[in-house]
Amino acid sequence: MAHWILKTEPSEYSFADLRRDRRTRWSGIANAQALIHLRAMAKGDDVLIYHSGSEKALMGRATVAKAAYPDPDQADPRRVVVDIAAGAPLATPVTLAAIKADGGFAELGLVRQSRLSVVPVPPALWARLAGMSGKG
Repeated sequence: MAHWILKTEPSEYSFADLRRDRRTRWSGIANAQALIHLRAMAKGDDVLIYHSGSEKALMGRATVAKAAYPDPDQADPRRVVVDIAAGAPLATPVTLAAIKADGGFAELGLVRQSRLSVVPVPPALWARLAGMSGKG
C-alpha cells in the first residue's frame, strides 16, 4: 500500500465537500509528474487531503477507491483520474508551516515541489504526519 497527498483549493472542492459526497472522481490534473503519480495509485492506497490557498494544511484522510483510468471529460488519453473515498478528518490539521519547521520533511514533495498537486509520501514520513495529526 502506498501513501499520497492530494492538494485542492478548498474554495473549489474541500475536504468537507468530499465528506459530504463520500466519494469523488479526482480530476483536473494536467501536470506530467502529477499524472505519473496518479497512474501509480492503487485501490486501497491511503491519501491525505491538503488544502492549498490561505489554509495550507492537511485536513483529512481518504482512500483510493478506484485506480487510475482515462479522464472521461478529456479527449487527451494521457489525462487520467482516480476515484477517492472520504475518510475521517484529522484530529489536528497539520499546517505546511509545521511540516516545513521539521527538517525531516525537507525531501517531501509538498515541501520540495510546492506546486505539485499529487505527492507520494514515504511510509516513515506518513507515520510522522499521522503523529502530528493526533493519530500517532
